Amino acid sequence: MDLIFFDLDGTLLNSDSEISPFTKETLVLLRQRNIAYTVATGRTMLSAKSILEGHEFDLPQAYNNGVTIWDPRTQKLTLEHLLSSADISAIAELASVQGITPFVHAIDDQNYFIYHANPRHQVEKELINTRYCHVKAKIFPMEELPAKAQVTNVSMIGATEAIKPIWNELKKNTNLVAYSGPAIEGDQYRWMDILHCAASKGSAVTSIKKQLGATNVVCFGDSDNDLSMFELADESYAPESGKVNLKEAASAVIRPNYEDGVAHFLRERFSL
Repeated sequence: MDLIFFDLDGTLLNSDSEISPFTKETLVLLRQRNIAYTVATGRTMLSAKSILEGHEFDLPQAYNNGVTIWDPRTQKLTLEHLLSSADISAIAELASVQGITPFVHAIDDQNYFIYHANPRHQVEKELINTRYCHVKAKIFPMEELPAKAQVTNVSMIGATEAIKPIWNELKKNTNLVAYSGPAIEGDQYRWMDILHCAASKGSAVTSIKKQLGATNVVCFGDSDNDLSMFELADESYAPESGKVNLKEAASAVIRPNYEDGVAHFLRERFSL
């Protein structure tokens, strides 16, 4: 049994963070051939929901870089490698030194919560008022974070010169792993996502593979958080637009995401 895992941003999605009509048609062809596919993304379930709706992603899905596995058929939510209070405090302290507001993401059943201190920069305010409100997350002040909250990750956005020192300090913390990249809000900004060090797409892919009894795992990804699933995949493919280290680790490099690279490759690979 073939089982395909798609990263979303920079891979399956186009430059507008959407599933293009050509890619949509390709997913239909996969279903007609009974070729299984799902997602392994750094996004939360909430932020991916509107993108995936209508495309029949009905197999178990990995979110938050593997912290969250959601099975839409059984409505079962599995959480692994959550952040502790000590982890959150350590992250918040580093962010405070650089004048950055950390956003703490928690989940309870299918409800999403975001806790944060008062935003210090306009880009942080816009993040709350546009993206977080758009996905209908429940937003609370940081001081209301419950002691037993199930915290999946901490995210932040800021000027490159502020994010980089936090990144450098986090690399010294053996209990945490951080991913960072350019923000869509502008070239002068970078986003960062921090998780427990044991959380990875690779661990989630392994779990879903075992659950479904897959024999051939095919992974598509473009960034550092995809390396863990590339390492265990039978086949791994990176778009030309992806990071150099991903392209070096991949079985092959395909057309960039803004040219529907994944869809074109799938049609050739599976003779769709």
